[in-house]
Amino acid sequence: MSKHSVVIFVSQRNSLRSILAQACLAHLGSGRFLALSCGRPGMLADAIHPAAIGALNSASMPIPNHRPRDWNDLARPSAARAEFVITLDETTSSFQPRWPGQPDSALWAFPDVAAAGDPEKVAHLAIQMLYALRRRLELFVSLPLQGTDRAAIRSDLRDLAHMR
Repeated sequence: MSKHSVVIFVSQRNSLRSILAQACLAHLGSGRFLALSCGRPGMLADAIHPAAIGALNSASMPIPNHRPRDWNDLARPSAARAEFVITLDETTSSFQPRWPGQPDSALWAFPDVAAAGDPEKVAHLAIQMLYALRRRLELFVSLPLQGTDRAAIRSDLRDLAHMR
C-alpha cells in the first residue's frame, strides 16, 4: 500500500453519514489515511446537513471543506485510487460504479437519520451516529494494514459492520 490509504465513504446524499465518517477518519487517521466521501448521482444534497455540522462541532472535528459530490468524481481513472470503499447506505450499494483498482469494500449500514424530520431528533441521532462510527474507525485505524494478508484485512473491514 502507499504512504497513506485512500478510503471512500458512500451514502445516498453525501450530506450526513458519509460526511461524519470522512471527518472522523481524517481526525483519527494521523495522516495515514486520505478520507473522501461521495453520494449517488441525482440524489445529492445541496449542502452538508446542519446536524452533521453540529455533531462534528460538538466533537471538535473539522468539517470537510467540500460540497456534497457524486461518486463519478471519485470513480474516474484520474481520481485517487481507493484501497477501501465503505458504503454506509444499503440502498446505494447495488448502484455504485466500478471503482478503479478494485478496492476492498464493506457495507456498514446506518439508518438515514436525516429523514427523521424533527431537527432536534436528527441532531441527537447524528451525534449518536458519529460516536458509533468513531468506535468502528478507531478499530479500523488500529488494523495492521502494511504487510498483512489482504483477505484478512477485507474480512476485518467487513466484520466491523457488525459492531453495536
